[in-house]
Amino acid sequence: MSNTDTRRVVTGQVRLSYVHLLKPRAAKPGDTPKYGVTILIPKTDVATRQRIDIAINAAIQVAIPGKWNGTRPAQPALPIHDGDGVRPNGEAFSAECKGHWVITASNDRQPEIVDININPIINPTEIYSGMYARVAISFFGYFNTGKKGIGCSLESVQKLADGEPLAGSAWSAADAFGGGASAAVPNTGFPAPGYIAQPAPAPYQAPAPMPTVAPPVPAQPTPQVHVDAVGNQYHLINNQWVLVQPAPAPAAPAQPVQIDPITGKPLYGNVMGL
Repeated sequence: MSNTDTRRVVTGQVRLSYVHLLKPRAAKPGDTPKYGVTILIPKTDVATRQRIDIAINAAIQVAIPGKWNGTRPAQPALPIHDGDGVRPNGEAFSAECKGHWVITASNDRQPEIVDININPIINPTEIYSGMYARVAISFFGYFNTGKKGIGCSLESVQKLADGEPLAGSAWSAADAFGGGASAAVPNTGFPAPGYIAQPAPAPYQAPAPMPTVAPPVPAQPTPQVHVDAVGNQYHLINNQWVLVQPAPAPAAPAQPVQIDPITGKPLYGNVMGL
């Protein structure tokens, strides 16, 4: 399987549960002990879920002419489950699975376990159920005891951050393989480190609109005014006196009134000859 094989996926930041990375464990008596982990993928990581679906479909196309002898089952068993629903055996998922897609991956071979700088993790106390990591996984088809499905192989693990330890993670067959589909589905993408699962938020309620308040009108400075001797009005603008109102034009001088010598009354208009 090459690095460009679409059946291979590197998850974004996920939480790990039922961690058996340092010592293999048999799913049930008589089974071959395997290294494995249950991967909790936040449902908010839509891009990762899309990549997982692509990888599963690619594994189905390879399995049809191979493991499945040319026949595709109507509903092949898939390794990804809804943590808000129930397990394939009908039991509810545990509390840490809420809000996540749940996948279980395993391998006969021990996976590499590295830190955020790709250095091998040697201290076993750093590996536990509840930590946050990225996981490299691959998908494959299987045909076992008459059941056709897609499984998930665990390749390597990169620890990203510590988390609250999950106690009592007994790796039963139902928990690890979902009733037979020994697989887990990862996503591709890399949400911000330090993600911690939170309870579902309350329905969104828009805040009440803020009251509209008119902005204050800035006070206008009182202009400095100067009126010269003839009545021109000037204002001081940018340290310069600017003419804003010229003086009114002087009134025309009054004309003397002529008196009619006959009537003794004022004459208006032109005086005609007698």
